[in-house]
Amino acid sequence: MDTTTTLHDPQQATTDAGTLTGLHHVTAITATAAENVRFYTRTLGMRLTKKTVNQDDVSAYHLFYGDAVATPGSELTFFDWAHAAPRHRGPGTVASTGLRVASEQALEWWARRLTSTGVAHGDIIEENDRATLHVLDPEGQSLVLVDDRGLAHGTAWRAEDILAEHGVKGLGPVTIEVADPRRMSAFLVDVLGFRQVNEYAARTSPDAAGEARVLAFATAAGDVDAQVHLSVRAEAPRGRFGRGGVHHVALRTPTDATQVAWRERLADAGFQVTPVIDRFYFHSIYFMTPSGVLFEIATDGPGMTADEPVERLGERLSLPPFLEGRRSEIEKELTPL
Repeated sequence: MDTTTTLHDPQQATTDAGTLTGLHHVTAITATAAENVRFYTRTLGMRLTKKTVNQDDVSAYHLFYGDAVATPGSELTFFDWAHAAPRHRGPGTVASTGLRVASEQALEWWARRLTSTGVAHGDIIEENDRATLHVLDPEGQSLVLVDDRGLAHGTAWRAEDILAEHGVKGLGPVTIEVADPRRMSAFLVDVLGFRQVNEYAARTSPDAAGEARVLAFATAAGDVDAQVHLSVRAEAPRGRFGRGGVHHVALRTPTDATQVAWRERLADAGFQVTPVIDRFYFHSIYFMTPSGVLFEIATDGPGMTADEPVERLGERLSLPPFLEGRRSEIEKELTPL
């Protein structure tokens, strides 16, 4: 597959497809589903917006955590693969996933809370011209809480002991490790229509060695909810995804028509891209990027309320209509949460 093809007029090239509007979701891997639910709903106070199954492996849960109303761009999701090998940090993997909070005061509150609950975290520091707090979940998943300075996108869930003013509002920047940033940078700009908005030095995680040069890219109208960063680690051995790491990164497009245009655009640029796949809650296409990280482009709709009212999201096992006839069989294979 020739992934070096570039289109040198990104503004003209994105006319038919429209502009990618940011991150849609990030899908990671857990080997301990019950503990995963406890950490993300109780410790981090995110809402379990959908409890369903991996449609390609119905023996595994697919858990979605988001904001109060399951806004596209708010959700960190997990495949439940109990026997997955641990991830190895390095080029070709996602170094960290950002989660947005409303203010630096919220970060200070989180630093105290995470200390009191025994969660590994760093100090509040400035990265990408933002106050940030690096965190590791119980499986070593690298998270970065980011001050979004009151960005309107996202409505924090009112968890039992977390005020909405402190809560997680949605996704922040996703950081990918690369040995050489040139091909992935060209892909982001020339094919996906991103623009470079910053360059900074960062540690990227409490468990990372030393600092790295990081290049920050954003969609045309994007803020910190619409950024992909490249952490350059030229000498690091290649990484491998697994439990405690990210499986793929999904970007947002508003409609089925714009998604089809993006599929044509990627194919014209020399990338192998899947047919449109109906995930019921959204429609998806998948393709491998020059970084070695799998990307998805997902539609904003139909959304998480396609089969549950917003006030009941995540309370029961949801199955799309094409799996509903197998409910009894599927439920027998799942460990109750």
